[in-house]
Amino acid sequence: MNASVSRLRGTLESAAVLLALLALWWLASHQQWVSKVFLPTPEATLASLAQGLNLVPSDAPGELGGFTASTVQRMLLGWLLASLAGMALGALVGISATARAWVLPTLEFIRPLPASAIMPLAISIFGLNPAMVLFVVAFGAMWPVLLATIHGFASVEARLREVAGALQMSRGAFIWKIGLPSAMPDILSGMRLSMTVSLIVAVVGEMIASQSGLGQAILLAARSFRASELFAGIVLLGAIGFLSNALLAVAEKKLLRWQNP
Repeated sequence: MNASVSRLRGTLESAAVLLALLALWWLASHQQWVSKVFLPTPEATLASLAQGLNLVPSDAPGELGGFTASTVQRMLLGWLLASLAGMALGALVGISATARAWVLPTLEFIRPLPASAIMPLAISIFGLNPAMVLFVVAFGAMWPVLLATIHGFASVEARLREVAGALQMSRGAFIWKIGLPSAMPDILSGMRLSMTVSLIVAVVGEMIASQSGLGQAILLAARSFRASELFAGIVLLGAIGFLSNALLAVAEKKLLRWQNP
């Protein structure tokens, strides 16, 4: 009962903060504390959002639905590639102290590089096309999964390693039967963070490489001073991030049920 009351209280408090921010936005826009050229009213933003998603009749068909689909597809593909690459490399490095000693310094040298910093290199290799943006998204989103996987495998209890040695388990069997279940909490946490990074990098890539998506739509709206369309795109990005994180949180809870029977 206490846990349910605590969750309900947290939900109500979060809703109250959101309503307060919306009220402040409404007041600031209607009182014109900031020019409507830069800060549209919530009603104008909602109207642009509805029109862009073709939720209301309009003379010109909205394109936000197609832009959103492109961004979500690019985000998910980059996230899947990043997760697979991060788990594979992290598992190989995490189970071997020798590999960590040799590889980790190089990884720590590359990790701080912003994904946008390697975009010129990616453009020279792939050109200005969707494959370039996908590569940059996967590169930027790989690091949370990679580092979490390394930490998870490196933290496997010594007794489990001794048992695996006594049973003469192969490295592959150790990874699949012992290492992966033990490292799963770290890996799933890294994947949740990776999803957020993949969305951010996908939007930045769309802006820089002029690829179809919400990033390009937001950039064009900003250059044309269409503030309501700009904010509609931002609202969509927030909704995508919130929904993806919520879905991953539910999946994480289900996958880790064995930890809290």
